[in-house]
Amino acid sequence: MTEVRITDSVAIGGDHVLLVVAGPCVIEGRQLCIDVAGRVKEICESLGLQYVFKSSFDKANRTSISSFRGSGIEKGLEALAAVREQVAVPVLTDIHLPAQAALAAEVVDVLQIPAFLCRQTDLLVAAGTTGLPINVKKGQFMAPEDMGPAAEKIRSAGNEKVILCERGTFLGYHDLVVDMRSIVAMKGLGCPVLFDATHSVQRPAGQGDVSGGDREMVGPLAAAGVAAGADGVFLETHPDPGSALSDKATMVPIAEMPRLLERLKVVAAAVGRP
Repeated sequence: MTEVRITDSVAIGGDHVLLVVAGPCVIEGRQLCIDVAGRVKEICESLGLQYVFKSSFDKANRTSISSFRGSGIEKGLEALAAVREQVAVPVLTDIHLPAQAALAAEVVDVLQIPAFLCRQTDLLVAAGTTGLPINVKKGQFMAPEDMGPAAEKIRSAGNEKVILCERGTFLGYHDLVVDMRSIVAMKGLGCPVLFDATHSVQRPAGQGDVSGGDREMVGPLAAAGVAAGADGVFLETHPDPGSALSDKATMVPIAEMPRLLERLKVVAAAVGRP
């Protein structure tokens, strides 16, 4: 499927305008989620871009046992439901266990499979069974064409609404690189493709007990991803990344989002995207 419909008014792939998936890395509180969603919605509407809010109720793959993981599934889904109701935007969150799929599907519009879990059969099938669109992040250890079997696991549950997401590939220790050919390769698997520009600039565990990153590279990589044919961009953003409880080195300050998204719209138009 070259396009996936998320709601009646939001879709990714095909001839649809660029989709922006953005929000804070982890749910730090309900009001922060509402504030970020409202501001990014305003920016996207002003530019004619589509928008889906994202945030995680649990970050089960943090480097350190002492790192903040999130609000937990109960409070996290309450926050996401509030965003969906009060801001009137679709919402996305990731799941780590098969049992979380049905619970999250009662609230969100898109389920996400983290990169480290993209081969977990039970998780992929459980996600697929919900019938929701499923965004699967390509493992940092995988070739793009190897995401075909991951997509087939979701399709085995009768769900054709599969989105694939590029987020960089390990290059030695504590570094990632992005091969833009992977966007073309994964679109060749019959799925729309997101480009995760903020996780692609991570330095996993690069600061010992936390991950580092190169925030200044988010804009150039995001532009390159759109130029290479990505159907949407995934961006983590926060009012004050320096005080954020997760991924503070890579999240985009929300004050910089208008300029960044305007740049991506220009690039999209230059390569013939609506």
